[in-house]
Amino acid sequence: MEEDLNSTIHPACLEDPPLAIDVISQLDVYDICLYSMLTFMSCMSLLLYLEQCVYIYKNLGYPKKTSLIWISGAAPVIATMSCLGMWIPKAVMFTDMTSNCFFAVVVYKILVLMIKEFGGSTDFLRRFSGKPFKISTGPCCCCCYACLPYVPMSWRMLFLMKLAALQYAILKTAFSVFSIVLWTNGEFNPSNLGVTSVGLWINLFVGVLTIISLWPVAILFMNTKNYLRSINMIPKYAMYQLVLVLSQLQTSIINILAMNGVIACAPPFSSKARGSMLSQQMMIMEMFIITLVNRFFYHRTYNPIPCEEHDNDQNVKLDVHAALEEHDV
Repeated sequence: MEEDLNSTIHPACLEDPPLAIDVISQLDVYDICLYSMLTFMSCMSLLLYLEQCVYIYKNLGYPKKTSLIWISGAAPVIATMSCLGMWIPKAVMFTDMTSNCFFAVVVYKILVLMIKEFGGSTDFLRRFSGKPFKISTGPCCCCCYACLPYVPMSWRMLFLMKLAALQYAILKTAFSVFSIVLWTNGEFNPSNLGVTSVGLWINLFVGVLTIISLWPVAILFMNTKNYLRSINMIPKYAMYQLVLVLSQLQTSIINILAMNGVIACAPPFSSKARGSMLSQQMMIMEMFIITLVNRFFYHRTYNPIPCEEHDNDQNVKLDVHAALEEHDV
């Protein structure tokens, strides 16, 4: 019975991802137009990013410009790696790992950027030390609003927040290198999610590290976003969250569907390889759009955030104005 079933399945549906030359040789007119358009999008994303790096380097001071270059590069780098994975399906594991390692650094740089916007760690602590910070935020504790108290900001808390974000950038890269070493020995297979597979436990551990790193970034943003409105930090953070969802959640969903056979096989692509190809193509279009949006927010200079004395003066004026209105009533 199994032999009859296997005889009706195209041999390519049971094979590994095809070579790049096999993909190119079977492209029709529609595929040539699609691949050309997506390649053009990824190249434009990279060129716009390089031009933006030159602008940031010339017009902004150190060390804030380093964080901005890393953060604004998330979408172009992912688009470029997705383009390479689209043309060379056998290299998808390496291109995805490169994108994920780069984004792991971006998570830490987002935290650093918000601190730098206040003048650095010293000025940040001078401004917020002792003030209660809400920690019941996603992705860890968004449902624990009544359980978790407000925690006063301190040097120790800031250090732990930095450490939680930094560990992901370091350990994600280390686990990626470790996975490649295991793959060369035939012990790591990203598509094998069995209980005894090494890939499953590495992915689960990296997932926990991801959640731990995203939590301090969310805490800092939720408690300081009102001070950062003048530098458009809210839309910048929204773009960062969108890149996170598309590059992690969307890709995982498509890969799970492909591994379960929901995405049909289309020779020379197996179901898994076709799901990966569709993921790469969608990623290029999405990252191209995000690159254009990010250019509007990052290809410009902003005035420094007002000092704490200015905020106190504004609050006093608002209180006086409210008191006068109440007196008139």
